[in-house]
This record gives sequence, C-alpha cells and structure tokens, in this order.
Amino acid sequence: MSEQKIKQDSAIPIGKNIRVLRLQKGLGQTDLVRLLQLAGQPITRESLVKIEGGRQHLYASQLRALRDVLDTSYDELLKG
Repeated sequence: MSEQKIKQDSAIPIGKNIRVLRLQKGLGQTDLVRLLQLAGQPITRESLVKIEGGRQHLYASQLRALRDVLDTSYDELLKG
C-alpha cells in the first residue's frame, strides 16, 4: 500500500503553518531538516522549502514527524 499524500490548499495553508511554528521554535530550515532526519524521516531542505511554499504535497508520515519534532498538534498544523 502506498503512503497517502496530503494536498495543500488555500483554505488550510499547511506549509505556512509549518514555517510559522518552525520560526516560533527558533529553528532554521536546515535545523528542522536535521531533526526530521534524526527522527527517521528522509527529507531534504529543498523539499521543506517547497512544502513551506505550498508547492509540494507532503506525506502523512512527514506531517506526523513534523508534529513530533515541532512539539505541536495536528490542529496547529492544519489550522485555516
């Protein structure tokens, strides 16, 4: 079974929410990528840039890892 992609839209700007939470934690993009990789989530900085910009969909496992690494909730990641 293939992993489900989560598509971003204008009503729920997941990428923008990720960026805001990342900045609130005082993390740069490279820092967040490193933490995600240490958590076992293979992601590149280029992918994170595209996700934050709303130009790339993300996988459910990436969203879960972001929730854990940013120590936040799905509600915060998915708020509109």
